[in-house]
Amino acid sequence: MATMTVIRSIHAPAGVVFQTVADAKRFAQAISGVTKVEVVSEAPSGVGTRFRQSRLMNGKETTMEFEVTEYVKNERVRIVNETHGTIWDSLFTLAPSNGSTTLTMRMETRSLRLLPRLLMPLVCLFIKKAVEKDIDAVKTFCEGRQARPTAEH
Repeated sequence: MATMTVIRSIHAPAGVVFQTVADAKRFAQAISGVTKVEVVSEAPSGVGTRFRQSRLMNGKETTMEFEVTEYVKNERVRIVNETHGTIWDSLFTLAPSNGSTTLTMRMETRSLRLLPRLLMPLVCLFIKKAVEKDIDAVKTFCEGRQARPTAEH
């Protein structure tokens, strides 16, 4: 198992930050490289929501399926996917303070096969830079005007 944690202070209310990380389509607006998001479950948000995200990675389009397994509005959301025998478990937690929000994203990996398990700490070093870039994009998005809360959440 490998773990990485990214923490950012975002000058926006917890509701705005939560909507951005908990809603697949809004998250796709905030970060770069997403070419398509498709909700494949009946529920558009909350526990049990499943969605596919297509994204450019190293010049190639890759599609992954995710599932929301934990959802506490304005507090935390857990999103899990499995890729090539590795489970990627991402927990986003929010801590509001005086109009700002501390966003912590903790990602744990569990590889089912030996080789990925051995390589995962090294792989996570490279992935952490991409995750940091995404969280920085979330920060910029939430602090900008385009992240105004919507009535549906």
